[in-house]
Amino acid sequence: MIAVTLMVQGTTSDAGKSTVVAGLCRALRRRGLSVAPFKPQNMALNSAVTSDGGEIGRAQAVQAQAAGLAPHTDMNPVLLKPNSDTGAQVIIHGRAIGNMEALEYHAYKQTARDAVLASHNRLATQYQAIVVEGAGSPAEINLREGDIANMGFAEAADCPVLLVADIDRGGVFAHLVGTLALLSGSERARVQGFVINRFRGDISLLQPGLDWLEEHTGKPVLGVLPYLHGLHLEAEDSLPSPASRITSDLAGVVSQPGRMASSSIRGAGEEGKLRIVAPALPHISNHTDFDPLRLHPQVEFSYVAMGETIPAADLIVLPGSKNTRADLGWLRAQGWGNYLARHLRYGGKLLGICGGMQMLGHAIHDPHGIEGEAGSSAGLGYLDFTTTLEPHKQLRNVQGTLAQSGAPLSGYEIHSGVSAGDALRRPFALLDDDRSDGAISQDGQIMATYLHGVFESPPACAALLAWAGLHIPQAFDYHALRERNLERLADALEAHLDMPRILQLLGATT
Repeated sequence: MIAVTLMVQGTTSDAGKSTVVAGLCRALRRRGLSVAPFKPQNMALNSAVTSDGGEIGRAQAVQAQAAGLAPHTDMNPVLLKPNSDTGAQVIIHGRAIGNMEALEYHAYKQTARDAVLASHNRLATQYQAIVVEGAGSPAEINLREGDIANMGFAEAADCPVLLVADIDRGGVFAHLVGTLALLSGSERARVQGFVINRFRGDISLLQPGLDWLEEHTGKPVLGVLPYLHGLHLEAEDSLPSPASRITSDLAGVVSQPGRMASSSIRGAGEEGKLRIVAPALPHISNHTDFDPLRLHPQVEFSYVAMGETIPAADLIVLPGSKNTRADLGWLRAQGWGNYLARHLRYGGKLLGICGGMQMLGHAIHDPHGIEGEAGSSAGLGYLDFTTTLEPHKQLRNVQGTLAQSGAPLSGYEIHSGVSAGDALRRPFALLDDDRSDGAISQDGQIMATYLHGVFESPPACAALLAWAGLHIPQAFDYHALRERNLERLADALEAHLDMPRILQLLGATT
């Protein structure tokens, strides 16, 4: 069996490539096809641990779920995790091989290309169809030499391409026509049709533009996807906007209505909701940890960006970071040191996750320059441990229980830091592999963990929200919500895309 490959490219970043690929994977799976997602090269700080113990982009893990598969490193063979404006950690086949500046990586692309093609070839022998997600835009002419993310891959794999554009941001016809104009003749020939994403309004008012587009380019419009209000799938990298909060029906996802316990530190938030705040760190990673909190009906969650006033809150969460020492310096410069001291003095709760955990100790040492310039930084000093970054990254999917409540949890570890100190004798979690994780302060106000994804486990999420001050938390099933959204997305694609033509491109008639 050799899979047929179809690639989805976009006129811009955030045009909807990840979403369309996820929806196609679910729609094709529902039709009985064995299908796998694939992204040759991904630049993202949201990642997941795979079944084979590697690291890939979070979006590809969601697409794997849409296809009914466990995530595998072959689904995203090249992952770039930026740790500065010009450099990134390079991950090949799920393993970090080191940091590279942009020009250094450009010279490395031939090796990366070999890894990409090897992964694609392996997938092609296991599945009937592969749906590929491009990166950014194929019209980035300064990046065309040695391209492995868009048309360079499409040419090497000899596959057809769908071109997606976002009408909600405006200029959709210019995006599509301009992108085609910047492609070579062979690349233009690969584009089999257009998909217009996030449309709202009367389709009849758009029809003259669609007719012109087809006549001008000779390419068909294979669908106009509606703006799916309240749809949530994990973001590939950028922080979600406040307007992206789910407001759609959550029936079957939450249970046990509750109320908010009184708190002397609460500000003027939404009535009865637990207020949770996280700093929008410059190098924030795996902020998808907080999606279950953003979407929880009893939580008012907000990120605080540079220069913004830090509001009163019941719980402060320090996120993961790809450059923990630099982000710790940023926190101090933004006044978070004094704010955290006051927050704790008035009874607020504090949780650090991964890099956020490391910040809570006495010091962070990076003798090998894993995340930036080699050196050490003083931590916030709230918990008695120190952290040393080591070349070998720890990657694990884990299960266990919260030490404080016994609530079951699952999550994953992605970190280079090794922490040691007396605070770890009061662990955050007890893991099924006979290890413990994290720490809890003696007074119970501060928790720290290396585990990402802990809020995705309904019992653990409820227990942590109760610890933070929420009385009788509702059980919120984030996995059920994701499944509902994947089904809703597939329904929309079935209704609004030319699925017979897409099946034809994949050599399928199911």
